[in-house]
Amino acid sequence: MTNIVESAPATKALFLDRDGVINVDHGYVGTYADFEYINGIFDVIKQFQLKGYQPVIVTNQSGIARGFYTETEFQSLMERVQKDFTAHNINNIPVYFCPHHTQGSISRYAISCECRKPAPGMLLKAAKDLNIDLCNSILIGDSWRDIQAADAAGLKQSIFLSKEVVTPEQAEGLSEGHKINIVTSLSEISPP
Repeated sequence: MTNIVESAPATKALFLDRDGVINVDHGYVGTYADFEYINGIFDVIKQFQLKGYQPVIVTNQSGIARGFYTETEFQSLMERVQKDFTAHNINNIPVYFCPHHTQGSISRYAISCECRKPAPGMLLKAAKDLNIDLCNSILIGDSWRDIQAADAAGLKQSIFLSKEVVTPEQAEGLSEGHKINIVTSLSEISPP
């Protein structure tokens, strides 16, 4: 006799960079007092949730490696941020962060790793932990390293929130099937 175990279907995700997408990037934002939401972020997340996307934050936090704030302070900040999401009727958003940077001043974090974007480590870990279908997921990022991480993880679509022009060299560095939408404002973003 054979047991057939059916697994739950994989979920599509909306991967979100933090600084520059969710909040204004003032540089090493480690306290709630410095956390300023970008206009429209709550609406964008809600639109994607209504279309079945699980929002997931994937963020490089080299401020930890540089000693500007601790992991505990970062986690406390993100708990406050989650309360704001909840107040806007947004479900719990898992947060994956990389505290590493090779030029960090805190030795245990001053390492090369597989989680710091443009490496895909955070996205791959989230996919494993949350049963995410990477091929049907989307990432919103404001740095080219976000787009590179999405491509390396196997995503087929990214949204580049930037006023920068994508160079031919950058575009050629991505997988052939990777689609990039370039926007300058969150108001230009809607789910497929």
